Amino acid sequence: VQLQASGGGLVQVGGSLRLSCAAFGSISPFNVMGWYRQAPGKQREFVASITYGLSTNYADSVKGRFTISRDNTKNTVYLDISSLKPEDTAVYYCYLSYSRQYWGRGTQVTVSS
Repeated sequence: VQLQASGGGLVQVGGSLRLSCAAFGSISPFNVMGWYRQAPGKQREFVASITYGLSTNYADSVKGRFTISRDNTKNTVYLDISSLKPEDTAVYYCYLSYSRQYWGRGTQVTVSS
């Protein structure tokens, strides 16, 4: 299984972005997809997840600003980010898990003030 993330970039405070992550390979339908992020000098932290059945879970720090969704026909997960803050600056990593966890390479999001 391979994951390919895209959509990061440089945005101003208050701006919005959509991150995408497509999974390729032999994928079980009973999986969870989601996102973590890692800011400079900090540990990787959970951001959001979504099950195949579309149940979602969010970190408290992003609730109300981030929306996770997925297209099961495309094995793709999305993260819509709005009201961006400087502290959202990080490398965002997507993952897919069922029997084990698979990771994408990460996409950089930089929020400028």
